[in-house]
Amino acid sequence: MGRESYVYILASGLYGTLYVGVTSNLIQRVWQHREGLAEGFSKEYAVKRLVWYEQHSEILAAITREKQLKKWRRDWKIELIQKSNPMWRDLFEDFTG
Repeated sequence: MGRESYVYILASGLYGTLYVGVTSNLIQRVWQHREGLAEGFSKEYAVKRLVWYEQHSEILAAITREKQLKKWRRDWKIELIQKSNPMWRDLFEDFTG
């Protein structure tokens, strides 16, 4: 059995810029994005709000899913977020209290 992994979507705000990523430590990785420690796209566009995530038991499954989502059209990603998080709440707060 592999290590627990996550595919996640961050947003800059309600219907804002979206970022799709994969990690084996969701809390740490989202914290890095929020603090501006993750160089690149998410830092440049202030994409910090965790609006969707999906857990996988194998990292390869998570990577495959991430690649799939990155190919999706923007409106499909928005629909995915809307299904589980219609208010675009920052889900990171669920982990940090």
